[in-house]
Amino acid sequence: MLPYQCLSRRVRSSGTSSILSRRWIKNFIPHRKSSTKPVPLLSPSWAERLPPKLRPYVYLTRIDKPIGTLLLFYPCTWSITMAAYALQAPFTTPLTYTVLFGTGALVMRGAGCTINDMWDQRLDKAVERTRERPLARGDLTQKQALIFLAGQLGIGLAVLLQLNWYSILLGASSLSVVTVYPLMKRITHWPQAILGLAFNWGAMLGWSAVAGVVDWHVCLPLYAGGICWTLVYDSIYAHQDKKDDVTAGIRSTAILFGAQSRLILGGLSASSMSLITLAGYLNGQGAPFYAGVGLAAVQLARVIIRTDFDVRESCWRGFVGCGWSGFWVWAGALSDYALAVL
Repeated sequence: MLPYQCLSRRVRSSGTSSILSRRWIKNFIPHRKSSTKPVPLLSPSWAERLPPKLRPYVYLTRIDKPIGTLLLFYPCTWSITMAAYALQAPFTTPLTYTVLFGTGALVMRGAGCTINDMWDQRLDKAVERTRERPLARGDLTQKQALIFLAGQLGIGLAVLLQLNWYSILLGASSLSVVTVYPLMKRITHWPQAILGLAFNWGAMLGWSAVAGVVDWHVCLPLYAGGICWTLVYDSIYAHQDKKDDVTAGIRSTAILFGAQSRLILGGLSASSMSLITLAGYLNGQGAPFYAGVGLAAVQLARVIIRTDFDVRESCWRGFVGCGWSGFWVWAGALSDYALAVL
């Protein structure tokens, strides 16, 4: 008996429903028709050390994959820091709101994943990468997910209520976009654009939290730049599943762009950085800000050039790599603010 057969029998005999164990075995077992050495696609997650009843909820929120939270968080930090720079606010102001928005991003990204998986339970079963999600596998019921979602939204509301009333209303208005996003992949090739509308709401909300109202002439180009950025990283993400998506009837910009993806995503990257630069110019930002945007542009260029859109692992690396561009924009804005207030 081969070692992986022993491992598979041991897992079955123990009756465990561990998602990672099944995935690991599936990826470890070599294909008989291939002579190449198999490489496991997944590494062990800290979530596997949690009690079995808790694990499905952790996997439902994707909290073990922080890149999604960061992609939601960065536009908030751009706006918070740029508003603090414009108002010459004391450092405690951006610090307080960065912590609040970081907590909110963690909770609401998880809530968004719950909503998405509730809508996509059947579709997820048709896609190799997503069929192990808790709802698709049957580890959670729709009722359990709904109760859990209510808790997530309650925590999100508690965070939102720490802001001024203008920001509370502005933040609450984003929930409609979050809710309809999962439906868009069924009716349009542009669900990534709808995700961009939701994921970059913080580019407006962060400013209103600091200043009391949104400075639209700065925040609109910042918001638009964030949407273009989302189109880049989520199109790369969608390339992971494009073959399964065609079979399942799921639409995406990855399918729409096809062989022209590199060229189109390069144009969207340039648009994103140009719009963020414009926002900085309208806000009177200094050299450190533009240096950060420059580093972000270089990072996006590296991702676009290096990503193989036909290889899932390469697409995942490109997707994560796009997150660094968001970090560099924040780093530039933060450096600029620090020099201004010190």
